[in-house]
Amino acid sequence: VQLVESGGGLVQAGGSLTLSCVASEMTFSIYDFGWYRQVSGNQRELVASISSFARPNYVSTVQGRFTISRENANNTVTLQMNSLKPEDTAVYYCNAHYQPRVGPDYNYWGQGTQVTVFS
Repeated sequence: VQLVESGGGLVQAGGSLTLSCVASEMTFSIYDFGWYRQVSGNQRELVASISSFARPNYVSTVQGRFTISRENANNTVTLQMNSLKPEDTAVYYCNAHYQPRVGPDYNYWGQGTQVTVFS
């Protein structure tokens, strides 16, 4: 299984970025996906998630600014980030998770993509 993120970069406050996560070697449609972010020295924080039924959830700090979506046909999860703030600066990671009815769960991470927002 491989998760490859792209789309990070440097943007001025108030701007937008779109992060993409392309998954391979997995049955994409059964997985729940999440975007996490991590600032050096801090714990990784869940920012947004989308279930296998395409139900999204957001942390309150990004609600209304970020949109998570998935496209099963292309094995892609996208995080559209608008009205970016300096406090959104972090390394963003894509996560895939599947919990079967029996047995251990399956959990995978991408390599991360840096998002830097300057004021």
